[in-house]
Amino acid sequence: MTPHISFKQLKVFSAITQFRTLTVAADKLFLSKAAVSMALAELEKQLGHQLFDRVNNRLILNQEGQKLLPLADELINRLSHINSVFNDNQELTGQLRIGSSDTIGNHLTPNILSAFRKQYHHAFQSLFVSNSAHICQKLLDFELDIALIEGAHHHPDIIAIPFSHDQMCVISAPSHPLASKSTIELSELEQSQWVLREQGSGSRDCFMQNLAPHIEHWHQSVELNTTEALINSVAAGLGFGCLSNIAAKYALESQRVSKLNVAVDMPREFWILIHKDKYQSPLLKTFMEFCVDWGKNK
Repeated sequence: MTPHISFKQLKVFSAITQFRTLTVAADKLFLSKAAVSMALAELEKQLGHQLFDRVNNRLILNQEGQKLLPLADELINRLSHINSVFNDNQELTGQLRIGSSDTIGNHLTPNILSAFRKQYHHAFQSLFVSNSAHICQKLLDFELDIALIEGAHHHPDIIAIPFSHDQMCVISAPSHPLASKSTIELSELEQSQWVLREQGSGSRDCFMQNLAPHIEHWHQSVELNTTEALINSVAAGLGFGCLSNIAAKYALESQRVSKLNVAVDMPREFWILIHKDKYQSPLLKTFMEFCVDWGKNK
């Protein structure tokens, strides 16, 4: 017997995958908890499979749910944009959930969003900022529509498109002896202390790939989860830092930290990421193209 799956059931399923509890999903959908529970139960009954594993009070998407997730995401987005097909003004409609890694999220994405809103008069975007690994996982879980991250990310389910770039730099406290040198060889960084971002950060990955292999003996002084904390720790003399020129700009201008002229080039790409199974709505396609054009003009 062919299952009769409703739009409401798919929206309930999608909300539960995002929020992982019936209570929060119900709040977000403006439904009662009982209505959400009933919609999920009916969907699972029609499909003949449970879509979530029940762990304590949380619902964890299982393999059957993973099969449905990209299909549900596409159907929800297609149905949400039916009205736009018949809109004489052809205005962009829908919500756009954007994820950005720290450097891009704090320094570039706000400007990109501002320019996008002015050009397309679309103001329904949310922005989630975290480290690159966390952003990519939320993209894989269909909790985000698109991500803008620094550094490469390799996953078979993610499509990556370059859209801009920057350079990494090494910073120190202004009082450090190396801060006044015109050029610094990597050998001068032996036995050095480093202030690093957490695992999964693009800045940390850059340090591990471009600097750490060339310094035989280095030590992690402290690990932090924000760029501002890293800059403050470097300024306090806790060690060297490796971060984006963009992120270091204001701290360098105010002379809170100094840039070391290390004899190594550290370019870094910025990437647009989308899930390969993500339905590319008119809104999503337009935003992707806008980001590419924005990067070309910078």
